[in-house]
Amino acid sequence: MTKIVSLVGRPNVGKSTLFNRLIGYKKSIVNSKSGITRDRNYGFCNWNGIEFCLIDTGGYTNESKHIFDKKICEQFFFALAESDVILFLVDPSNDILGIDYDISKMIRKLKKSIYLVINKIDIYKNIYNTYQYCKFGITKTYWISSINGTGTEKLLDSIVSNFDKNIYKKNIPRLALVGRPNVGKSTLINTLLNKKKNIVTNISGTTRDSIDVLYSKFGIECILVDTAGIRKKKKIKEDIEFYSVMRAIKSIQNSDVSLLIIDCKSGFESQDINIFKIIENNNKGIVLLINKSDLLNENINSYENKIKKIIAPFKDVPIFFTSSLTKKDIIKSIKTAVKITFNLRLRIKTSLLNKIILPILNKNPHPSINGKFIKIKYCRQIPTYNPQFIFFTNYPYNIKESYKRFIENNIREKFHFTGIPIKILFRLT
Repeated sequence: MTKIVSLVGRPNVGKSTLFNRLIGYKKSIVNSKSGITRDRNYGFCNWNGIEFCLIDTGGYTNESKHIFDKKICEQFFFALAESDVILFLVDPSNDILGIDYDISKMIRKLKKSIYLVINKIDIYKNIYNTYQYCKFGITKTYWISSINGTGTEKLLDSIVSNFDKNIYKKNIPRLALVGRPNVGKSTLINTLLNKKKNIVTNISGTTRDSIDVLYSKFGIECILVDTAGIRKKKKIKEDIEFYSVMRAIKSIQNSDVSLLIIDCKSGFESQDINIFKIIENNNKGIVLLINKSDLLNENINSYENKIKKIIAPFKDVPIFFTSSLTKKDIIKSIKTAVKITFNLRLRIKTSLLNKIILPILNKNPHPSINGKFIKIKYCRQIPTYNPQFIFFTNYPYNIKESYKRFIENNIREKFHFTGIPIKILFRLT
């Protein structure tokens, strides 16, 4: 099993900056304002062929009575509980604070490998303030700069020395949970895991980073990605929210399948359509979750038919009516999303494709245009990530959109491409 390393400390000591450096890209949002990181943010770090899971946590504080600070502290304790190694980050720009002592006392009680990581040594005056941290009594001490990477090599060498060299990460499906703010994305993940993995409040914009969670239950193994709610551009009020939305869209691009969550009470709004189009245009698998269905008064079939009319012509999308309260259809929707992931990678032999599709097209030929008879001679699948098919014909530029959809629908039906955007191309034979 992959080992877990957590980054802990008070706010604004550079945890997210170090997290981004160690995993190799900007995943956690970095800002001088405290309280930006709220949930546990997961990433994978590979050092000298040894891979481990890295957790970025929110800054721990025991003074504020704000709801987010309380929730962040909950996530802090969850991270400590599941970690094998703890990196305690401190900032020598100022004297040691009382909260630093509190954190050191807490983690020293745990029977885990603890590293004291003194950050921001790129600032010259900070070098002279590092001696004070001897008071913590943590023997594994490293001096680094998360901004420019100074000292991180020695730190990583020491971290991986704790682990088995045979550790590896499986290539498993990535499922992004996306939607407007407050539709229940984080609650749904917490329900799946049966624990408070992500912070949930009724305040819009609670989730800011895109949070990766490894899920392995009921014969399912996948990575669930909790994302920030995607608002319309004109409703984004601050830079941090803008970056959160960009991360959410990036999560769609980096995932195999997106589960678009709709609040059943507000219905399938224009912003839901925009998100649906983002997923479709990025050629990702799609599953629709009509969430909070325990509050739905309308007939399910009529509700589903309304949605299919809106998303037409791409109507072949699985739709589930879910509820985090009753757990209705949640597992079923995840199993379907995983199945779609594997169907995305499906490659159909040219001989089989022609054997099944050409007789259908010969029986239902394209109508003639200005006396010209259009004949499709053969077809094949292009070796791309998402399913794309090329059809060779005598008049490729005269194919009507309706006939193109007819071909697409038959390919979906015969080869199980439900929930997957398909591209149909025509070339001159």
